[in-house]
Amino acid sequence: MTRAIVMREPGGPEVLRVEHVDVGDPAPTQVRLRHTAVGVNFHDIYVRSGLYKTLPLPGIPGLESVGIVEAVGQRVDSVAVGDRVGCLSLGYGAYAERRLADADTLIALPDSIDDRTAAATLLRGLTARMLVHDVHRLGPGMTVLVHAAAGGVGRLVCQWARELGATVIGTVGSEAKARSARASGCEHVVLYRTEDFVARVRAITGGSGVDVAYDSVGRDTFMGSMACLAPLGHLVNFGQSSGPVEPIAMSLLFQKSNSVTRPNVFHYIADPVRRDAMAAALFDALTAGVLTPGAIHAYPFEEVGRAQRDMAERATAGAVILTF
Repeated sequence: MTRAIVMREPGGPEVLRVEHVDVGDPAPTQVRLRHTAVGVNFHDIYVRSGLYKTLPLPGIPGLESVGIVEAVGQRVDSVAVGDRVGCLSLGYGAYAERRLADADTLIALPDSIDDRTAAATLLRGLTARMLVHDVHRLGPGMTVLVHAAAGGVGRLVCQWARELGATVIGTVGSEAKARSARASGCEHVVLYRTEDFVARVRAITGGSGVDVAYDSVGRDTFMGSMACLAPLGHLVNFGQSSGPVEPIAMSLLFQKSNSVTRPNVFHYIADPVRRDAMAAALFDALTAGVLTPGAIHAYPFEEVGRAQRDMAERATAGAVILTF
C-alpha cells in the first residue's frame, strides 16, 4: 500500500484527498517508481476543476514526477532498479508516493540535474523547447511577447528566447515578478494590471508588432495578443489560466496574414527519439546555466490543495512541486 492523492469528483482543492492505495508489481512493460518529487502544473488544476474531463474518476491526478526505479517488468531493458528517472504520462497517476508506470514514459536523468530541479523543469522545460524550437524556431532579429513571463514556463521561454537572440517583451502582474522577468532575459516588461499591454507593445515595437506571441493566459489576453502581432506574426496559445478562448472568425487572421497554434507537448514527445533529443537539449541548457529554474516552491505532499490554490491565485513565481 502507498499514499496517493485521490480525486473522486471535480471541484475545489478540497476534492484532493490522501488515501491509501495498492500499487502491486509491474506488468512486463512497466516499472514501479518511488517518487522523490512531483511537479504541479496548471493542467492539474484544470483536471481538478472539471474544465478538463480527461481523468477517469476516481483517479490519481498528476502528469509529471521524478523518482527511483524500485522494480522492473520482465520485458523492460531501458532502465534498471536504482535508476533516477523522470516520468511524463497523460495516463496521470503522479500524485502518489509510489506508482506503476510504462517504461516508455521514462526519461533518464543526468547526475548534473537534482531531483527537485528535474521535477520543477522537466515538463516545463520540454514545453519551452517545443515553443522556441519546434512550434516557431526563434533566432536573432525576432521580437517576441511572453505572457506570465515570471511563471514556470514563461521564465524558461524568456531565457531560451534571449539566448537565441530574440528581443523579449514580457508581461507580469507585480514589481517583484517584473524583477524576475528582467533577470530571465526580458528587455521590456509590462505590468499588465496597471498598463495596457497592447499599447505598450505597439510603442516598444514602433507600431510594427511582434513576430511571435506566447500566450498561456487564454481568455483574458488572447485578443490582445492577436492585436500585438506583426504581419505574418504567429500567436502560440499554450494555456488558459484565465479560462478557455472563445472561437474566433478565420477572417481575423486574414487581416495581417497571421497564424494561431494550440500545441500539446505530449504530441511532440510521443516519439521517443524526438523526446530524448528535446530532453538532451534541455539538460544541456540547464547544466550550462542558459536556463535556471528560479524559485522552486516546494509543498509537502499532503498540502497539494494549498499548492494548487497558490498557483491559481498567482501567489507563486516559478515552479511548484510536491515533496515527500
